[in-house]
Amino acid sequence: MSGNESRQQAIHQITNRTPMDVKEPKALSKIWACDVFNLAKMEEALSKSAYKKIKKTSQTGEPLDPATADVVAAAMKEWATKKGVKFFSHIFYPMTNATAEKHDGFIITTPEGNCITEFTGSLLIKGEPDGSSFPNGSLRMTNAARGYTAWDPTSPAYVMQTDNGATLMIPSVFMSWTGEALDKKIPLLRSNSAMNDAAQKVLKLMGEEEIATLNSSCGAEQEYFLVDANFANSRPDLLLAGRTLFGAPAAKGQEFDDHYFGAIPSRVQVFMQDFEDKLYRLGIPAKTHHNEVAPGQFEIAPYFEAANVAADHQQLLMTVMKMTAKEHGFLCLLHEKPFAGINGSGKHVNWSVGNPTQGNLLDPGKTPNENLNFLLFCGAVIRGVHLYGPLLRAVIASAGNDHRLGANEAPPAILSVYLGDQLEQVYNDIKDGKLEAVAEGGEMDLGLDQILNFTRDPGDRNRTSPFAFTGNRFEFRAVGSAQSVSGPLVAMNTMLADSLNWIAEKLEAALNGGADRNAAVIAVLKELMELHGNAVFGGDGYSDEWHKAAVEERGLKNIPTTADALPAFNSEEVIKLFDSTGVLSPVELASRYEVYSEQYILSIEVEAKLVVEMAKTSIYPAAVSYLASLASTADDLKDMGIDFDKTTAATVASEANAMMAAVAKLSAALEKEDFASTDEHMQFLANDVRGLMDEVRAHADTLEGEVADDMWPLAKYREMLFIK
Repeated sequence: MSGNESRQQAIHQITNRTPMDVKEPKALSKIWACDVFNLAKMEEALSKSAYKKIKKTSQTGEPLDPATADVVAAAMKEWATKKGVKFFSHIFYPMTNATAEKHDGFIITTPEGNCITEFTGSLLIKGEPDGSSFPNGSLRMTNAARGYTAWDPTSPAYVMQTDNGATLMIPSVFMSWTGEALDKKIPLLRSNSAMNDAAQKVLKLMGEEEIATLNSSCGAEQEYFLVDANFANSRPDLLLAGRTLFGAPAAKGQEFDDHYFGAIPSRVQVFMQDFEDKLYRLGIPAKTHHNEVAPGQFEIAPYFEAANVAADHQQLLMTVMKMTAKEHGFLCLLHEKPFAGINGSGKHVNWSVGNPTQGNLLDPGKTPNENLNFLLFCGAVIRGVHLYGPLLRAVIASAGNDHRLGANEAPPAILSVYLGDQLEQVYNDIKDGKLEAVAEGGEMDLGLDQILNFTRDPGDRNRTSPFAFTGNRFEFRAVGSAQSVSGPLVAMNTMLADSLNWIAEKLEAALNGGADRNAAVIAVLKELMELHGNAVFGGDGYSDEWHKAAVEERGLKNIPTTADALPAFNSEEVIKLFDSTGVLSPVELASRYEVYSEQYILSIEVEAKLVVEMAKTSIYPAAVSYLASLASTADDLKDMGIDFDKTTAATVASEANAMMAAVAKLSAALEKEDFASTDEHMQFLANDVRGLMDEVRAHADTLEGEVADDMWPLAKYREMLFIK
């Protein structure tokens, strides 16, 4: 089948596709968390004493005794088996940005040949998958394979429903036999604990007496693309790399701004409803969905939750999204830049900290200049971003995200903090040694009687900032769409813990020196802003002026690629940060650098190999076939005495030859192995191999605009983005 025949068949199948039956919507109250063994179900199933203990554990992290674990396990099994479940699995989160699971049956046999179901506290608490075959950064060798999973009672178990049956999923941590963290959950739990300890110190110094356990919260906005599977299955790059390595821009892209918040295509709307119903069954609070900027791009945003649960739910959301898209005939693309020349996909992580007694400590209230707790916690964030900007860049570094950061669609690769006009003025006043009343947003009056007036926010939003305050939280906008939110949350919680410890030490010294509390707070924040105020920036983060001023005048770092970013894990200040807070030991941190650098290297090598293969076996043959067709036509016309314009043939021949010359250079580059270090290897890929890939692509994309449409072998942008 020729390339065009394959494309035409795909278009025919899509346009003649029988619509999926639209399921009758079910009331949210009927399906919400029906597949989750949450506290509400535990209260029904457990004794009062057992429920009280598991509730305290889930809310504060207090240890759970084995006897209570047995009771919970029995109730969990009974609840699950009534839903048709025969298997359970500890689901865990290795350093792959994906999930992992090993299924076990609720079954044991008796000497009489019968079988019974069994699920004890010991089975609930501990599992044992292989510890050496997952990315582990040399923490485990092949001959030292033991790894453990352990139940995390702070994140509820749930039943995963599939066409092949139902499985009880138990969120768990994953560690080596020697006790090192092999996953993304252990550091997240530790970072929450470190942040809580530091925050407790500050709040006690501020005179707070009743202080509940503090937790960070997270709400992650997820952007994604949907491509019909008929097109995707004919594109090896989409299937293996998650992005198009070739593809000329369509005549129409996103320049009309007509897709953003536009009417959702009916087929996509059916997918969204089905997808979100599944999320609701799993207790995931999907709140918003809409068309994103690029054609074929969409977004879903959940309501915020405790960070640990939100991280688990984010992983589950991505899994359910992909599964549901497949059921609807789509391929869901979570790559940060699946299509060149149009908007890429991010995952904006909205982050805050608080507790039931003091509330959200990043909520300034109506008079932020009088809210000293807020000023201290927000100041701690400013200090953290200034000191650990390279770390924040490292935790969102990936081969895919490099295509976004620094472009005029995503925050730049310079970490700064946007506060808004009102808060920026407050901290500038503090830096000047004063604290004055702040201007309010005022009333929005359009002069239309039928439109009710409302109070305007005190500050605008800044879409060019990588780390922006948005009213009662910070939005880390630079996170990549395919990434786990755990890494960014770990970094933010840990830098906050470090800054709060610094504030507590300074505040205690000032109070012991006789200063009253207000004066002590102002003195500490004044010093903080003098040292770290350079991180605050409210202007255009895309401008050349900012890039120059940030580096030359403010001493901030511009870190454009993953190869430049990942070495931050090896820096002395980052090692000390994680070690001093107990979040990651030096050896655990070193393992992260090794794992993430290997993932970067492998990602680019896979892409480069695909570029070579597709150029040689798909694009070059199409160009040659078209040249042969042109040559045959020219001969026929010549026999008829008709002159034939050879311009197109010359262009195709020239571009095809140039492409194959670039392929040869790329192939030779991939043979290089003599690297002195991992850093050198990454730099070679970032600066040499990627450039050669772009060179091959440039010639191939030119050929796409020259070769006859009926001979082009790959689904085109106009088809994948606009035919749903």
